[in-house]
Amino acid sequence: MSLRNASRRRFVRTASALSIAGPAGLPFALNLAAIGAAAAQTSGDYRALVCLFMFGGNDSHNMVLATDPDSWTAYRAVRSVAPSPIALPAPGEAGGVLPITPVTAQPGRSFALHPNMGALRDLFAAGRAAVVANVGPLIAPTSKQQYVARSVPLPPKLFSHNDQQSTWQAHAPEGARVGWGGRLGDLLASANGNATFTCISASGNAVWLSGESTLQYQVGAGGAVAIGGLTGGLFGASASANPLQAIVAGDRTNLFEKEYNRVTRRSIDAQQALNAAMVPAAGLEAPPDGNGLASQLLTVARLIGGRAALGARRQVFFVSIGGFDTHDNQTANHGTLMGRVSQAIAYFDRLLASPAVNALAETTLFTASDFGRTLTSNGDGTDHGWGAHHLVVGGSVRGGDLYGRYPVIGVGTQDDVGQGRLLPAQSVDQYGATLARWFGLSDAQIADVFPNIGNFSARDLGFMA
Repeated sequence: MSLRNASRRRFVRTASALSIAGPAGLPFALNLAAIGAAAAQTSGDYRALVCLFMFGGNDSHNMVLATDPDSWTAYRAVRSVAPSPIALPAPGEAGGVLPITPVTAQPGRSFALHPNMGALRDLFAAGRAAVVANVGPLIAPTSKQQYVARSVPLPPKLFSHNDQQSTWQAHAPEGARVGWGGRLGDLLASANGNATFTCISASGNAVWLSGESTLQYQVGAGGAVAIGGLTGGLFGASASANPLQAIVAGDRTNLFEKEYNRVTRRSIDAQQALNAAMVPAAGLEAPPDGNGLASQLLTVARLIGGRAALGARRQVFFVSIGGFDTHDNQTANHGTLMGRVSQAIAYFDRLLASPAVNALAETTLFTASDFGRTLTSNGDGTDHGWGAHHLVVGGSVRGGDLYGRYPVIGVGTQDDVGQGRLLPAQSVDQYGATLARWFGLSDAQIADVFPNIGNFSARDLGFMA
């Protein structure tokens, strides 16, 4: 049975349930969770995508490294620049990079992860994490010669923070309205008992979650963000009177007042339903101290744990961590960030595997960032790049492997368009399309969401089961 047909059947059942659910005076929000649970029990499956965006441009050259002799010699040469070398210690040295062994060998190459990513290395070894090499925005497959000659269309405003953040999330520079996560929500929100809970951000507003018709719902550490005045006194009324609810409960003849009341009541109902559905934090492992990303992922896990109560079958989530614009003091700053990312992802994996959430195979987390950084060092850090390596983690990931050709390390190579800026070998469209296929989109829907996918022969990079 298709998602769309299931949704039609569920609509009929829900409409019938609404007519008989509870006393006439019982608020709609108090019935919503029960109705959603009934819908979820008949839906048969659930999937969630979690975008982990690393704001500032992650230096993936120090996250996933080639350690074969030729690559390591070139890496050390270009990154051992005074006064502050940013090259990491070799495998086996004190604090050295952590070797990984991909299932699919790349002849003559060996690989490792940042020394602070031991938890992520363990997930890789367990088959629940994969590396996707050299991903970035492309309009069409591009060679270095084509880039230099400008003989193929190129993404606009390369190497600009705001524009490339937007391009990663929405296929266009700053000012784009609709992101590809939101478009996934547009196409599959009808499968959910309540479309309000399809696109959810635990990290503020994100264009990635903005759809044509689907609105992103923002949550905080404790769940839904409350409307001001919902509790406590308002306009001199007593706190026990719930004054804002009383104000918006009545009908209005003025059209603006009527619409304001409708939107406010909808928000109040959504807040009550979401907070009632979330798995209690007290029953889950607490996040590591000082790791804000882990705290965001705890909120996401609690929401995923409440999927049945919300009637959710397809959800997309956005979390983020900043600080990756490492022009200076990179060794210390980037090392701290890599440790936090690794720790948070491993923590999220444990939450998903817990009995209270139980959604390890149903949830996939993937990383994104403004761009990669230059292989060359500026003497204390790195500058803005293009292509970068990324991580995909979850129970349905074909983990323990590295997907795509890892680039040649060095300046002036076929993969370098200047200063060690990687020319992407795999596009964001291909990366996203692979996730979208697992999420349930058809080929036609994928072509609608990813406008450049028709320019690439490989539309599925193979990292999802």
